[in-house]
Amino acid sequence: MSEATSVKKRPEWVNTLIITVASLLLAFIVSSVIMVATDPEVAATWAYFFAQPGDALAATWGKISDTFYAMYVGSMGSWVAITDTTAEAAPLISAGLAVAVAFRAGLFNIGAQGQAMVGALTGAFVGFTVKGLPLVIHLPLVIVVGVIAGAIWGGIVGVLKARTGAHEVIVTIMMNYIAGSLLAFFMLQPAFQAPGRVDPISPVLEWSATMPRIAGTRLHLGFVLAILAAVGIWWLLERTKFGIHLKAVGLNPSAAATSGASVARVTMLTMALAGALAGFAGVIVVTAPELLTGTPPQMTGTIIGTLGFDAITVALLGRSRPLGVIFAGLLFGALKASRRTMVTMAGTPDQLTDLIQALIVLFVAAPAFVTSLLPFLREGKAKQPSVPSSKVAEA
Repeated sequence: MSEATSVKKRPEWVNTLIITVASLLLAFIVSSVIMVATDPEVAATWAYFFAQPGDALAATWGKISDTFYAMYVGSMGSWVAITDTTAEAAPLISAGLAVAVAFRAGLFNIGAQGQAMVGALTGAFVGFTVKGLPLVIHLPLVIVVGVIAGAIWGGIVGVLKARTGAHEVIVTIMMNYIAGSLLAFFMLQPAFQAPGRVDPISPVLEWSATMPRIAGTRLHLGFVLAILAAVGIWWLLERTKFGIHLKAVGLNPSAAATSGASVARVTMLTMALAGALAGFAGVIVVTAPELLTGTPPQMTGTIIGTLGFDAITVALLGRSRPLGVIFAGLLFGALKASRRTMVTMAGTPDQLTDLIQALIVLFVAAPAFVTSLLPFLREGKAKQPSVPSSKVAEA
């Protein structure tokens, strides 16, 4: 037996894990280089590197170490910081699942942004208009309404895809625009505006419509529910007949249809499920105040931010697996939670977190590029994220 055939290859999951970790490290290294190069004070020390190399190296190391220490303090440095991370991660996990489920079915759900918007809008409306209900009834009602709204918004895409062959990438992008326009319209209507206000901000939600939390922290029920949603999605994909059909359609629709799976039905249900998860992400955002202000949350026209687009990054980093989405959501939640300390403690622009996210997408989505940079990783073959390559090219 030749030496080449006697070498034992790494298991696929090990190789995928190594590539993912290497991608994260490369993203942080490249972002550090850019951070140092764009800092005027540090860059000035490099102009005299040959005369005073120690000053340049000390300034560089100081900038990098201060920034990453500030990120640690803001995300994991205390119990309160950890709860900040969980608060930021909760909607990312739910929205990431919305994108990941569609990926597994061979669909590219770019519409999580719009689905989250309609979920937040409808949930908030029930939250501030319905009064006098106890929390055990009011909050579940808000969640159910938001989830149903998101499921309908995503289901429309599924129906169009299954019945007419309309491309889900194009349709979800258009649905995002429609959702954004509807949100802007409704937030300027008297029924959605706070008393005495003319700007797009709603009345405060009833306390009974908000996520319960541990006093003095941002650890709320939404994070627990997001984790439970991930467990439920894992069970659905791995332990049910529908999950088997969903994955089969994602791998080969023609073969799945031959084996008895209804491709149209799976497509419609998958997009509705994805919309429901994204709608729930929107509900989490609107029912959990961003800051400990002591007042209930309010719906605004910009409260969703870029949640739906961040969800694509989370799903990619999580390799479209529920457990991976949880860890990816926590990572990006930590990055978002540390924005303020990066500015106050290290004087680093908070846009660095956006740069890190972009670099993570670049490296995670291109494992061949990572292995070309790190030749020692070439044993085995990294598994590509579960994203249809044709969908990525068209997007």
